[in-house]
Amino acid sequence: MRWDIFCQIVDNYGDAGICWRLARSLSSIHGQEVRIFCDDLPTLNLLASGVDPAIKESVELLPWEASHNNARHPVQAPDVVIEAFGCDLPERYLAGLFIAAEKPIIINLEYLSAEPWIMEFHGKPSPQSHGIPKYFFFPGFQEEVGGLLLDPIPLAGELTTQNIPKDLQEVWSKIRPNAKRISIFCYPGAPLRKWLDDLGTLDEAFDILLTHGHAELLDLSTGKQISFPKNLQLLSIPFVSQDEYDWVLSQCDFNIVRGEDSFIRAQLAGKPFMWHIYPQEDRAHEVKLAAFLDLYLETASQELRLAIIAAMTWAMPGTWLGSLDAWSSHSRVWRSHLLEKQYEGGLAARLLRFVS
Repeated sequence: MRWDIFCQIVDNYGDAGICWRLARSLSSIHGQEVRIFCDDLPTLNLLASGVDPAIKESVELLPWEASHNNARHPVQAPDVVIEAFGCDLPERYLAGLFIAAEKPIIINLEYLSAEPWIMEFHGKPSPQSHGIPKYFFFPGFQEEVGGLLLDPIPLAGELTTQNIPKDLQEVWSKIRPNAKRISIFCYPGAPLRKWLDDLGTLDEAFDILLTHGHAELLDLSTGKQISFPKNLQLLSIPFVSQDEYDWVLSQCDFNIVRGEDSFIRAQLAGKPFMWHIYPQEDRAHEVKLAAFLDLYLETASQELRLAIIAAMTWAMPGTWLGSLDAWSSHSRVWRSHLLEKQYEGGLAARLLRFVS
């Protein structure tokens, strides 16, 4: 089938990352014909870099404006149109669909949530005045909803590989063999400096891997002389592709992640992580985090539950880091649980079945 995915970037990386991973899954794994129309093509191209050229070439990455000159209509309308995260389709593109001989299905792909209420709304029609069928599709952890975007699924043996990606070799040459590794990818406003200062009070060495742009959050790129505890080594990694970032997650003892894509990839890495969920003014993010933790901690001991909840809410690491070994074991079990429940029905596969 032919798929058109529309992506308007709200967050710098997350929305584009989800759309690219979905497109590559539909194309390279399920043999679909896919185009992405994006209003920030440079960011999308960066995320898609570093992958097998055959995979990248199998998906058309197009600027938002290119949808106005849809060469397929009216003879070849797409079979499926995806409005990623509820973005509105361009009016001229939608007008082309009205006169197409075969009308597509429009999918409103919603944000990922573990909240139980999504089971009542997933797959339900959203009647439109123009008459083109449109449906809500909710990614999620439960079997009754849209599944998780898992592809590519890292094999267990790949999680400990030392085949360092080219773009990361310089940074990795500075990694200390006896230090714990922590990667950081969070939103502005996180108490990051205070968190690192507390880490510096512990009797252990830590290598802190700051993803692109995080040196600025700590004022490290302004020329200021800022001192950090001697047991911390701060290393900035360059902007890397999705696959290279996945490798970083697999090589760390603890990961701070944000958004949807890195959130799922951290779980697939089988490592302890903190999800810095996007803060919302009405505090809805707290409800979403609690819903996820209800699932994630279902089999955890009370001691581990309290430690993980503390970590997820930016408690200082000295209060919970002693539970890291138990958390590591829990993370591996959770990874296996995800793959067992989702492998035959991840997001791309469930979308295909739903559309069919």
